Amino acid sequence: MRRDTYTEFRQLCREHGLAATHQRQKIYEALSSRPGHYSPEEIYEQVRKDLPSISLATVYKNLRTFVEAGMLHQVSPHHGWRIDANPRPHHHLICTRCRSISDIDLDRIDPVKLHGRLPAGFRVEKFAVEIQGICKSCSEAEGIRNNRLLHN
Repeated sequence: MRRDTYTEFRQLCREHGLAATHQRQKIYEALSSRPGHYSPEEIYEQVRKDLPSISLATVYKNLRTFVEAGMLHQVSPHHGWRIDANPRPHHHLICTRCRSISDIDLDRIDPVKLHGRLPAGFRVEKFAVEIQGICKSCSEAEGIRNNRLLHN
């Protein structure tokens, strides 16, 4: 773990009242060392390279702890359980073909405004915008497939 990541992790644990265990460090490192939105299984595979004895249940438990503490964020549950380590406020672009998720900065979208009243008793905690479409890779693959169909 890079020294600055290690220091950041220990500080976050202190701020959120969590023990900075070796397993938690490795899980946090797996998320913060590369951009993306990973499933617990993908994180588990990454962490297992350094900690072969770690269990998938331990990874799930610690991810839930990180999310509940506010250290990490869960991407919309509509697309499978994915974890987002990007601490800056942002929204997501989601490919409907391959289910990849990319970040889009807040300043690229006009602020969301609610019109009318919400159901009684409902309390808004946050807004999250998901823009669904087809990513560049899938569009290109579709174009190649369609081109082959036309020429056969």
